[in-house]
Amino acid sequence: MSLAFSISAALRTPRRGITYFAIARSRQLFSTSKAVADTSPLQVFHGVPPLRSFRRSLLFANRTVGLVPTMGALHDGHLSLVRQAAAENTDVFVSIYVNPTQFGINEDLTTYPKTWESDVRMLNELQKELDSKPGSGKISAIFAPSTNVMYPTLPPSSEINGKGSFVTITPVAELLEGASRPVFFRGVATVCMKLFNIVEPERVYFGQKDVQQTVVIKRMVKDFYINTEVRIGPTRREEDGLAMSSRNVYLGARRRKVGVVLSRALRAAAAQYAKGERSRSGILWPANDVVNQEMLKQDDLPAEQRARFEVDYISLADPDTLEEVEEIDERGAILSGAIKMLPLEAPQEGEDTGLGGGHGPVRLIDNIIIKPVS
Repeated sequence: MSLAFSISAALRTPRRGITYFAIARSRQLFSTSKAVADTSPLQVFHGVPPLRSFRRSLLFANRTVGLVPTMGALHDGHLSLVRQAAAENTDVFVSIYVNPTQFGINEDLTTYPKTWESDVRMLNELQKELDSKPGSGKISAIFAPSTNVMYPTLPPSSEINGKGSFVTITPVAELLEGASRPVFFRGVATVCMKLFNIVEPERVYFGQKDVQQTVVIKRMVKDFYINTEVRIGPTRREEDGLAMSSRNVYLGARRRKVGVVLSRALRAAAAQYAKGERSRSGILWPANDVVNQEMLKQDDLPAEQRARFEVDYISLADPDTLEEVEEIDERGAILSGAIKMLPLEAPQEGEDTGLGGGHGPVRLIDNIIIKPVS
């Protein structure tokens, strides 16, 4: 083997998704890319190649990237994750993309809130806040791809047996939310794998409110040896305890008031654990009692005042496998639940019915992490 051939082969050795063969060209672009990185704290990218070029400039500058994946309709829960990412990285990328493959055939993809102008305004305001904090990282990029960019070969499919390139993480994705929404975590895992491959972040940030999602993503990162660290931020709540969610805009005043029943139920169960209860039945009965009492209360109200709901599940599960547990031990547990607020009955003139006029059901999820027995 000639020396020239040996050097050529070595230059093509892959390194974090970049080849040594490409480094010379990347360094030619570095001064320009670095200037962009330093002078434009918030840029919007719609395509993959320019984002990767920008990411490469940060890599050569020894900067670190934290990725916050979102579907837009930002609220303070998202912003808290951006703050966390800025505290732990020099640069933060926020993706805004409503991913169709995590919506079922009859779910709310077409009506999901799209608030691009508001989202960008909120991120710009947050960047001003970060600028005032010495040592803080900055929001360097918003990635807002089209569906053609994210699914370049085939149109995305929401059918259970749909065709396409998908990532499935089983059996954790088949339980709880996955049992009711069978394509949901397939879509989540697929789009996150794409985002992780595109951005190559040192760290990725998710909220605890979507606790099963965090379990699925951690499993995917571990099983596929993805070179990123999964960081979890605490659930952000309204003053009355309702977990913040982009879908809360659908509720309106009447369903919004009743929707807190889920957080009340989970807190009642957690209180049992705090008192020393360790058995499944002993912990969950107060939660079931809270939701049953609220159901009876709503049934007794006239149609123009009530907000009915259905309980999907109240769960006490293993923190790694999400299998139901009968006793809490040194592993701790995840206490979680999901309810479906039913369409609003007899809406009144002038009533706050929420986005969509109260016509569609609204799914609410929540959870509490039960710490291991000490």
